[in-house]
Amino acid sequence: MTTGNARLADQARGELARALLSYKRSFIHIGVFSGVINILMLAPALYMLQVYDRVLTSNNTMTLLMLSLMVIMMYALLGALEWVRSLVVLRLSTGFDRTLAPRVYDAAFSANLKSGKLNAAQPLEDLQQLRQFATGQSLFALFDAPWFPVYLLVMFMFHPLLGCFALAGTVILMFVGWLNERMTRPHLQQAGFLAMTSRRDASANLRNAEVIAGMGMLAHLRQRWATQHLGYVREQNLASARMSAIQGWNKGLRLTIQSLALGVGAWLVLQHEMTAGMMIAGSILLGRALAPIDQLIGASRQWSSVKEAEKRLSQLLAEFPPLETGMDFPCPAGALNVESLTAAPPTQTQPVLRGIDFTLPAGETLVIIGSSGAGKSSLARCLVNAWSPLRGCVRLDDAPMTQWRSEALGARIGYLPQDVQLFAGSVAENIARFGDMDDSRVMDAAQMAGVHELILQLPEGYQTLLGENGMGLSGGQRQRVALARALYDRPRLVVLDEPNANLDQAGDAMLAQVIARIKQAQITCVVVTHKPDILKQADKLMVLHSGTQADFGPTAEVMQRIQRGNAPAQQVSAVRPPHLNSRVTPLNRTGSADFTQRREGA
Repeated sequence: MTTGNARLADQARGELARALLSYKRSFIHIGVFSGVINILMLAPALYMLQVYDRVLTSNNTMTLLMLSLMVIMMYALLGALEWVRSLVVLRLSTGFDRTLAPRVYDAAFSANLKSGKLNAAQPLEDLQQLRQFATGQSLFALFDAPWFPVYLLVMFMFHPLLGCFALAGTVILMFVGWLNERMTRPHLQQAGFLAMTSRRDASANLRNAEVIAGMGMLAHLRQRWATQHLGYVREQNLASARMSAIQGWNKGLRLTIQSLALGVGAWLVLQHEMTAGMMIAGSILLGRALAPIDQLIGASRQWSSVKEAEKRLSQLLAEFPPLETGMDFPCPAGALNVESLTAAPPTQTQPVLRGIDFTLPAGETLVIIGSSGAGKSSLARCLVNAWSPLRGCVRLDDAPMTQWRSEALGARIGYLPQDVQLFAGSVAENIARFGDMDDSRVMDAAQMAGVHELILQLPEGYQTLLGENGMGLSGGQRQRVALARALYDRPRLVVLDEPNANLDQAGDAMLAQVIARIKQAQITCVVVTHKPDILKQADKLMVLHSGTQADFGPTAEVMQRIQRGNAPAQQVSAVRPPHLNSRVTPLNRTGSADFTQRREGA
């Protein structure tokens, strides 16, 4: 199992590497520009060498003028190449993001669909951190560092002692940089983990501000968050303290090395083994040689967090490979065929649905009832392909839903979940599912859902802007707008999970009219409910009990079997919430119920 996970992680890292290698030509261009730039960076040292050794000894102003013009032209070319190289890196960064961002977004979506526990923004933050590291100043340092031997060779040409001194100083600085990374890595890793955890918890808490305020939970949750946050601050401070100490020593060492290099050069001049121009040029070359080393040491300080981001990103991409595109099947009639369906939540292997098997002809309405925990919402998720079956199959007409292209299937399905979620945007955009806006279809869906008049009463009508999760609307209004979204463009299958959970008596009457309109439009409809009033609209009735299909068939036949006592009481004991049982008598020992008798009497 571990070998398989490692193989998947390697494949994901290969996916990241392939994204970078797809811009191989850009890297080649950056390398060429870097080479020319580093050659031109020899100009200051050579200019000083010629000024000291030629101009000052000959007192020739023409030589000084020509040397100055030449170095100015070189600096102009150097500036232009730096600008072009920066543009190429900017293009590379944009392309890298454009290549991987949709892929990471889809993987993050799949991860949240599976578990719902992932910080949705974290993978995109990891990608941004990886992109900035791979296409930022560290990239320039990576291309400039190979030119260090060239500068070192020139210094050896000036004098072997000067070259050896520069090499020894560089090794010392690299050791200090390695020590810095080694001593701060554990604390930075722990700080990053605690920071990510505290941000996730704080975000989740603040999204539920009303619950916190209503039950006085602020102090407890704040204390819990503060514990994580203070842990992050403590680890960050420890890492920063060690880093500051080592950086201070590193800065002092660099200044010492550069000053002593000048001193070594001066001693060699006094020994008549070097010229004064070589002394000055050698000092300039040493500063230039150490620049990319310093950049690499600076990049190593970020390496710990970048490595963790790359690890998380690779794990995410390995666990959630690219989504299969599927097929664009012809528009279905809406017949629903469920064959031996066994399903479990995405993060579990223990089935919550077992052996569900039924057929619902196109245009008919099915009502699903059962006690809490019977698997009704789980079945609804399987019917809209939000959950993949462990075994069995769900077909829309003859085509398995898993073989449909996701966008094509979504356009043929309407889904109203029990936990209604609207998105930041206008009411019209929410109803149109944030696709191409068609005003006539938006209003048709609103009228079909009986919410057109309600929307017209909003401050800006259909253009009223909603906050996150539909903020600005009441619970009942959100549910009715979400119902209109489910009916947008008249899908062939509509699945409604507790559609009247937030509705009052007038809303219940409106819902009955909506289901009548759905039937009239020949749209296949599945309704999960605890309320028996919906049964009047049902062609078929299913009773779920502990994840199994206790009964299924025409509504009248199933109700007769329940009345005759052929079904255990607990299968339908939760058809109506307890606080409404004054109107509906619970099942008696024979399994019958007064609401059934009243329905048949009506």
